[in-house]
Amino acid sequence: MTILTRLFFELIAGGTFLVSAHAQSQPVALELKTPTPFRFVAFGDTRFHDPADTEPANPEIRRALVAAIAQENPVFISIGGDIVLDGDNAKDWQVWDAETSLWRKRKIPVYPAIGNHELHGILNTALANYFQRFPELQKNRFYSTRVANSLMLVLDSNLDELTGPQGAWLTAQLDHLPGDVDFVFFVFHHPPYTSSSDLNIHGGHSARPTEQALAKMLEERQQRTRARFVVFNGHVHNYERHEHGGVTYFVTGGGGARPYLIARAPEDLYKDMGINYHYLLVEVDHTAAKITMHKVEIKHGSPVWSTPDSVTIRVPAADAKAGGNAR
Repeated sequence: MTILTRLFFELIAGGTFLVSAHAQSQPVALELKTPTPFRFVAFGDTRFHDPADTEPANPEIRRALVAAIAQENPVFISIGGDIVLDGDNAKDWQVWDAETSLWRKRKIPVYPAIGNHELHGILNTALANYFQRFPELQKNRFYSTRVANSLMLVLDSNLDELTGPQGAWLTAQLDHLPGDVDFVFFVFHHPPYTSSSDLNIHGGHSARPTEQALAKMLEERQQRTRARFVVFNGHVHNYERHEHGGVTYFVTGGGGARPYLIARAPEDLYKDMGINYHYLLVEVDHTAAKITMHKVEIKHGSPVWSTPDSVTIRVPAADAKAGGNAR
């Protein structure tokens, strides 16, 4: 196999040839040492960019979210993609560096998923910028993080989630789920369920067949798995909550990107049709995960906070744990 042929197949497989000529033989498996209970924050679609350009994103909201998230003192922050406006733009990443310096000062780990904006522009430059900020990923576009009684599986939905190396890795992760895992948190950019639509004149995105197929697989597995599955997505610049087949799905794309006004579908459990800039606080213990939406509005020049949605997801009774997770 020629070098060019090998590089082509590494691209199709979601490898990192544009940053390195060698694909990773095994996606990285991170572990964050922390006791249970613990808390983390999930959100996305921040679009860090020149603060003087307020069309693609709201810098005032973005800064308010960053400061409030730091005050939560989470053990980590999950960002579901579209961190910057253009992945190959060094200046956008410099805005990220500057505006999130408080998180690094407080040594709060950030575990990102790749969105479509991370890949904007010259692809090798975009990925180089991304992996420079997250060296612990070892140039992997999908990976796992074990945190106490939970496992977080971060996927790259710019690649097919059910086929190729990413699909094989995901299947292996779920086939060999440790018996002491109570929650599996899935993070990927494109949502399988959304009230939004590509046809929305205010902006929006429809669910795609690839993520719909992924959701079907997760819901089938949830029926025979004790650990609870929870999915965090972005891409749609608003907040949504859906429940299907025992799996809870959150659209958490209110990180500052220009908002999408959406007509709520009947199955969308959140009904506010307005702007919903927000982050999610996830509080995990041995029996439940409480997920609270923290919404921010700017009024008279200051951030005003509210918590208009919250749900508690419980694991089955402890006596089922002895048998582990069925496959």
